Amino acid sequence: MTALQLPLDLGHRPALGGEDFLVAPANADAIAWMDRWPDWRGPGLVLYGPAGCGKTHLAHVWQARTQAPLVRAADLGEEPRAIIGDRRACVVEEASACAETALLHLYNVLAERKGHLLLTDREPPARWSSQLADLRSRLLTLPAVRMGVPDDQLFAAVLVKLFSDRQLDVSEEVVAYLLNRIERSFAVARKLVGELDAAALARHRRITVPFVREILGGEN
Repeated sequence: MTALQLPLDLGHRPALGGEDFLVAPANADAIAWMDRWPDWRGPGLVLYGPAGCGKTHLAHVWQARTQAPLVRAADLGEEPRAIIGDRRACVVEEASACAETALLHLYNVLAERKGHLLLTDREPPARWSSQLADLRSRLLTLPAVRMGVPDDQLFAAVLVKLFSDRQLDVSEEVVAYLLNRIERSFAVARKLVGELDAAALARHRRITVPFVREILGGEN
């Protein structure tokens, strides 16, 4: 693996602040759309991509900026005003699993208010099994932006940031070791860094490659 240029001096930052969302080819288009808000060309946007690509993180960044409620598909009821009140923005995760009439009502309410709807899912709306023609026609007018799996540079920077958030100083060797051994998922990385932090504190150890190898179960 080529040498990594790791920003080891990131310091402590909020976990979901917009300024700490690291930009790379895998997410650059999505972040550009976030920066463009509220000047979107329509009433909504769809972020899609595999698990672990950062959709939820970016949705939280937008939620904080817009003060929008964030709901999962299973929690979206038939009366959208019960969720959004008088607000003009909403985030819905796992949107392809929504009750279609509920999602249509939410879309229409926000469109009437000239607000915005941010949807996340693993697939773009063109691949959703929508049976409600009115909903499908509306969804297909929304820009759908793909987020990819983090590349080496981005995922290394994410690991460094997660350690820095916990005020942990780790070497490039530790980051490179983890980079080759864990799933490319922000959620997995966050969980593992938390486990390493807790284990190091409990054992009064520094986080080194031998220590990480021990925690991961003796992997070479």
